[in-house]
Amino acid sequence: MRKIYVIGIGSGNPDHLTLQAAKAIGRTDVFFLLDKGEAKESMIELRRRILKAYGRPSRRIAQGRDPDRDRTPADYEGTIADWRHRRSEVTEALIGEHLLDDETGAFLVWGDPSLYDSTISILDEILARGQTIFEYEVIPGISSVSTLAAKHRIGLNRVGRPFQVTTGRRLAEGWPDGADDVIVMLDAHQTFGTVDGGDVEIFWGAYLGTEDELLIAGPLDEVADEIRRVRAEARERHGWIMDTYLLRRRV
Repeated sequence: MRKIYVIGIGSGNPDHLTLQAAKAIGRTDVFFLLDKGEAKESMIELRRRILKAYGRPSRRIAQGRDPDRDRTPADYEGTIADWRHRRSEVTEALIGEHLLDDETGAFLVWGDPSLYDSTISILDEILARGQTIFEYEVIPGISSVSTLAAKHRIGLNRVGRPFQVTTGRRLAEGWPDGADDVIVMLDAHQTFGTVDGGDVEIFWGAYLGTEDELLIAGPLDEVADEIRRVRAEARERHGWIMDTYLLRRRV
């Protein structure tokens, strides 16, 4: 039976691969990549560097076009469900065309596959249709959240206090109840600017774990404008940006 690995690769630094991930890459025959366009070519190139470092010489790459989606939808959940469905169709076609019955394929997933990534649910949707049969295994990776904390030399939680991981879209609805430490991912609109920063510190990072890494920390009121400036310049330079931050109330 065909087997597929879902491999967490961290932020793109080959040194962030776990030994388990490196071994799985070395056993893989076909790697599936979804092209997001020219602006994301550097993200594809980071994956190629990892394959060159750990993949077998005979490895093959099957590449498809990642479907476009509305980034400011009126119906967010419906739009995401539709996008994932279209993505599952592209993925299923790649598997059916390129992965032989006795071969192993793999998806290289940024960070950790269990945290704000759709690959697992997409593979489950394909299996539920019953037309393409395979088994799959998930290999955990170092997430941007873990990398952010390590780079700023902080713990994510404080004694006796919970922390929450959320998105910029949800933060825009208000500070989460019951948490003084909030980690924010997938924030294209710098939603930290909507937070009352009088008693809040921010620990921000972009391109974490790569040679382009950027880090800024300090009282939110004092560094918010600097983060906006640095972020805008970096996005213009690279054509894309991945950033994560922790908001911490002083208590």
